[in-house]
Amino acid sequence: MIQLHDKIFKPFISSGELDETVSNMVQEVTKDLAGEIPVFVAILNGSFMFASDFLKKYPSNCEISFLKLASYEGTSSTLKVKQLVGLNTSLKNRTVVVLEDIVDTGNTIVEIADLLANEGAKDIKIASLFYKPEVYSKDLTIDYIGMSIPNKFIVGYGLDYDELGRNLPEVYQFYKQTDK
Repeated sequence: MIQLHDKIFKPFISSGELDETVSNMVQEVTKDLAGEIPVFVAILNGSFMFASDFLKKYPSNCEISFLKLASYEGTSSTLKVKQLVGLNTSLKNRTVVVLEDIVDTGNTIVEIADLLANEGAKDIKIASLFYKPEVYSKDLTIDYIGMSIPNKFIVGYGLDYDELGRNLPEVYQFYKQTDK
């Protein structure tokens, strides 16, 4: 168990399970994009560990860019997405693979797909390490899913609770509120 601010989190996914999941996702993307030089777009801040591990394992030529959006405050989605830092790479007529840490409601990923389409990407694929099918309600296809998980708040491996926990090498799930 760990405590972050006023909440207790319990172990949920080990670093070994994460490594295996990322490896499997890389194999699938590599197979699908054989012969292409994709642009990976990592969504900050949450996907930084996932994107780093993914790219270290990716065996072919590729480019990476970063996009920072926000839709969370504390443990709740605000249902509004705001772009904080934009792309710095031309996507015109390129295959783009979005590297996202987690897809739950789908609001952020739909906003991202629209933004990338407006930048002229010829094909947009979504790769999400975590996916919450219970709350996803959009029509956009998530092309690569690392793990489907229940609709519980998680931290670690890039994901945070009010900026704490991103540095944890494994993932923890919300357990209970502290008495404080």
